[in-house]
Amino acid sequence: MATDDLMTRALETLGGDAPLSVEAIHRITELVDVPEPMTIAEVAGLLDLSPHTLRYYERAGLVEVARDSHGHRVYDAEAVRRLVFLTRMRLSGMPMRDLQHYISLVDAGEHSVPERLDMLLEHRDTIRRRIRELTLSLTAIDYKIATYGGSTGPDVQTLDAVTGADHTTLPDEPRRRALPAE
Repeated sequence: MATDDLMTRALETLGGDAPLSVEAIHRITELVDVPEPMTIAEVAGLLDLSPHTLRYYERAGLVEVARDSHGHRVYDAEAVRRLVFLTRMRLSGMPMRDLQHYISLVDAGEHSVPERLDMLLEHRDTIRRRIRELTLSLTAIDYKIATYGGSTGPDVQTLDAVTGADHTTLPDEPRRRALPAE
């Protein structure tokens, strides 16, 4: 099951309009039925990552993976849970160097909790800013869609109601002149 599938299942479990919370994250990890041990191919398929990416994460010190008697990687539930977290952080835009630093702090023990907290607070602020930027971009796209006569869906207010804007004039286009009546 791909990481996106895990997230979709977690969101479905919460319901359409339920607020997102820490429980959503717990549900993601609960949804992972991790048979132990797992091969690199199985973990790659589960998380929708390439085996190359998994090996890279291991080389980068982000996850420790045991080996079987033949030298093949053996992933346990803890490694898969860490990889779920890592993929969420990468998807959120956290740079590899920050992830490496964060994981080194986790591995260092409880005394590093204040620094980990600071890192996560800073990253949360970055994500919130990005969400605001994306929301602004989405508003601009919805405006263009509505301007061209398309439907933006029931959850989007029309810009006429909000701004009183004339849909025949776009912000980046010159105002059109009305045709003379015949």
